[in-house]
Amino acid sequence: MPTLEAFAGLRYDATRVRLDDVIAPPYDVITSNERQRLASRHRANAVLVELPEADLMGRRDRYAVAADLLAGWRATGVLALDPRPSLYPYRMTSPDGRRSTGVIGALRLPEAGQDDVLPHEQTLAKPRSDRLDLLRATATNLSPIWGLSLARGLSAAIDLDGRTPTADAHDDQGVRHQLWVLEDPDLVATIGGVIEQAPIVIADGHHRYQTAIAYQQERRASSSGAPGLYDLVMALVMELSEEEVHVEAIHRTLSGPAPLDVPGTFGRWFDVIRAGPATPRTVGALVDAGSMALVTPDEAYLLQANPDAFDAAGSDLDASLVELVLGDLEGYEATHRHTWQEAAAAVAGGTAQAALLLRPVRVTQIAEWATTGRRMPPKTTYFSPKPRTGLVFRPLDLGPVGS
Repeated sequence: MPTLEAFAGLRYDATRVRLDDVIAPPYDVITSNERQRLASRHRANAVLVELPEADLMGRRDRYAVAADLLAGWRATGVLALDPRPSLYPYRMTSPDGRRSTGVIGALRLPEAGQDDVLPHEQTLAKPRSDRLDLLRATATNLSPIWGLSLARGLSAAIDLDGRTPTADAHDDQGVRHQLWVLEDPDLVATIGGVIEQAPIVIADGHHRYQTAIAYQQERRASSSGAPGLYDLVMALVMELSEEEVHVEAIHRTLSGPAPLDVPGTFGRWFDVIRAGPATPRTVGALVDAGSMALVTPDEAYLLQANPDAFDAAGSDLDASLVELVLGDLEGYEATHRHTWQEAAAAVAGGTAQAALLLRPVRVTQIAEWATTGRRMPPKTTYFSPKPRTGLVFRPLDLGPVGS
């Protein structure tokens, strides 16, 4: 079963920096413009090490730049190492009051044949070398993978009553991010004991998890198999429950070489029902009603899958049904969109021919698919809000700074 251990975290000194100015979103959702904005916000913003840029004048590649920055922040006291191993309870509170509470610790990587950490969806091909080169250079887990525990009672075990957060910051979307430092050995043991009861499903960070395993194999090979801090990876673990986890859909927009034949393409798999003109009011009503929908420049349609579609897809997930449609659209490109407004705007603005609006999967579906060894299609789930990078780092080499 999974093991989550305490570790000595590396954290910003809140007397030297304002945390709002140095935290950043996960690296894989940051656009180039946002990266530039975050980098200009503070000279020690976490994005500078999470998404480093090469120093051409100094002839340093981007990974050496990240390593030097991290060492410099430690040397000057911008970052300080906690004196004792701890777990780090972490809470995200959205502007609407919705809260998600978990705990950051060091998750032990599984040995061969173990299956206590489960992927929940297929991942798109992406070079792993970038994250591996960054890990090699910095010897630091810069951001946690996000795991969802199937164990009941984890939320209750993370008892924060009467405890004051050590870190408290807000992101640009108004989400509040709070971090506690938990050294109490009894409570650390209690939380770890709950997590050991059931597997963990990876919500975000599949590539970082695989990178950690590759790094572990390298380090073991160079040390005759000796154990080390590289045998674990920093992870945020939350209970997989409707109360803690908010799942949003990822929509698709379609662009292709010819006009889209709506009845011919979609009629094979769906009953296509005209809902009205493609106005924000009509489209918003379809989304609010929990409907799968198709939006063209002029019309909005309700899509109701027929029995043959479910049989052909092998599941009832909207993402699986969309794969059937994409298989019939030769030469068309699908782009992922995180909000229906963004998808509809792309169609209205002429940068897409149509938008497919999907429904979010349920937490129970995620658990069922993971425990039966099945993976959902890529880009099926979007977990929100996203944990911030920069609240705590996990060094893997605890020797002198810069060593």
